[in-house]
Amino acid sequence: MKNLILTITTLLLTFTISAQTVVDAAVSNKDFSTLVTALKAADLVGALSGEGPFTVFAPNNDAFAKIDSEVLADLLKPENVKALSNILTYHVVSGKLMASDITKALKNGYGKTKLTALNGQKFVARSKGDKIFLKDKDGNMSEVIATDVTGSNGVIHVIDSVIMPE
Repeated sequence: MKNLILTITTLLLTFTISAQTVVDAAVSNKDFSTLVTALKAADLVGALSGEGPFTVFAPNNDAFAKIDSEVLADLLKPENVKALSNILTYHVVSGKLMASDITKALKNGYGKTKLTALNGQKFVARSKGDKIFLKDKDGNMSEVIATDVTGSNGVIHVIDSVIMPE
């Protein structure tokens, strides 16, 4: 009986999490409050709540804290919605790439693979040891620190720095 209750509880939890979109998953996690604020300011909540699928390389609050606070505050202003949207869509790839998919692409690419973001720009995923890093246009690296947070319309991989587009 105990195993049956545990199984049902696990199934309900899995169903509840998978019924959430990637945006819902971010909203429900306090470590993404800055990302959620930025998504709202850039008017991207609706788009990323859509059918997808999306792969989101989501900077956590600590990642956003690495950006100068005045620069971040300026980006969140309505007159900078285009620049903010460019930055945020640079963190999203069309399709659902699980960690195993990225690892396979890295293996096939001898430790490196290019990904095309929703804003049309490319960034590089690299492996170093057993870790995965994203490299932006300036050569800045962001480590993927958690993977495979699934939602009904995609997957989130948590990164420790904001990557910057052109």
